[in-house]
Amino acid sequence: MPDYLVRLVQVHESFRKTELQSLADLNRVEIEFVKYAEDSPFCIVRLSDDAAARSVITRNILSYGIYELWGQGVDYDSLHASVKQMSPQIWAQYHKSPFRFTMDSYRGSRSMLEQFPIIESFAYLDFKGPVRVRDAEASFTIFEDYEHNGPSPKYLYLGRFVAASGRQAKTTYDLKKRHYISTTSMDAELALLTANIALAAPGKFFYDPFMGTGGFPLACAHYGAVVCGSDIDGRSIRGTGGSARRGQTGKKDVAMNFVQYGLQSRYLGGFVSDLTNTPLRIPTVESGAGYLDGIVCDPPYGIREGLKVLGHREKLEDFERQTHQDRFKEAGYIPPKRPYSFTAIQDDILAFASDTLVEGGRLSMWMPTANDEDVELVIPMHPCLELLSTCVQPFNKWSRRLLTYRRLPESEVSKDAMEYAKKEYEQGVKASELNDFRRKYFEGFREFEKSRQEGATSENFSEAKGLRGINKGNCSCN
Repeated sequence: MPDYLVRLVQVHESFRKTELQSLADLNRVEIEFVKYAEDSPFCIVRLSDDAAARSVITRNILSYGIYELWGQGVDYDSLHASVKQMSPQIWAQYHKSPFRFTMDSYRGSRSMLEQFPIIESFAYLDFKGPVRVRDAEASFTIFEDYEHNGPSPKYLYLGRFVAASGRQAKTTYDLKKRHYISTTSMDAELALLTANIALAAPGKFFYDPFMGTGGFPLACAHYGAVVCGSDIDGRSIRGTGGSARRGQTGKKDVAMNFVQYGLQSRYLGGFVSDLTNTPLRIPTVESGAGYLDGIVCDPPYGIREGLKVLGHREKLEDFERQTHQDRFKEAGYIPPKRPYSFTAIQDDILAFASDTLVEGGRLSMWMPTANDEDVELVIPMHPCLELLSTCVQPFNKWSRRLLTYRRLPESEVSKDAMEYAKKEYEQGVKASELNDFRRKYFEGFREFEKSRQEGATSENFSEAKGLRGINKGNCSCN
């Protein structure tokens, strides 16, 4: 199988390999990673042919494109030797084709005057076709990989362009251009990336149980999936008031985002629910297997207001219960909520996924991973789900990770494993008592703020002491 060079984007490094592998799985393409490093944007993979290369890259978010690798080396002499060894049998295919050469220098740059003799050094390829800057049938790129502030490239590649990536979708779905968003709307790039890793595609049914303003369902619909979602707060689904943003008038809601991108035919709608009280059908042994092809979600971390589910903190009297039953269909009705364990909601998601996913279906779930003290949170597991990948997005004082699971076929599920003991979850009535991450999050920031203030106080004391010394010296001189 030939080797191909993937020109990656140097962001979200821990997601890039997982996305490529996921898209290969989606298209049933065998991919072998020959060379990959998180500190490099150049990845070499082995694929069967150009068609396989296109299928992997055309909807990829974290790359610019894929190239058939013609040669590589530590300097131009070794690059030319490699090209003459690796690819002479395919030069004739492009003998009379309109072609062009470009250069891509990572962490370096060359002027046009410097590029010209380098490009001319490949004249031995003996291309006789016309040179075309645009619409060339054969486009070749010389890739230079520099060390930071290095005087010359440390490694070189020559590649024939095969296909561009789908990264332009990041711009299309940019939150700045979207009609309806909130402060917690997932970044468009990460939402599309999540949809890719979860294998959203035409003919599949995807669900988000914490949909908010619909970022994940929108991303999955972009790739052809039929989608729906729910949220404990119906106001985020239904929208509020009117807005003149980008010229629209009247009510704004999740549905209008699908209309904005022409995806309304793939949106089944949203409904008010929390996962612990879902109205969705939970299959039983008698009723058959799951029906969801994918679940994508960013569960609430409970930092701002604490994690809550539908219900009451205390047992209701009969008349109180009747009041809710009489009013729950009113337009302005807001159902009561109670605090809930952060660990429990993660296990609830996995249990729901194991019940409702088809065999091979995927759950892609975001969750926090550490605070400033690097205190890890345990990755939740379920005997019916296989953890496929863990991708981390770091922040200043904590991180979050995208966990992706695959629903195992029943034949691969251990019956003994299904008898696992029920866990003991956090107990209490306050948000921090029921959410270990929330408590550590705020404790960590308080310690950080305390240290910062102590450092500033110490610095001010030293500065004041120095000023007193200067003043004292002045007095002595006088």
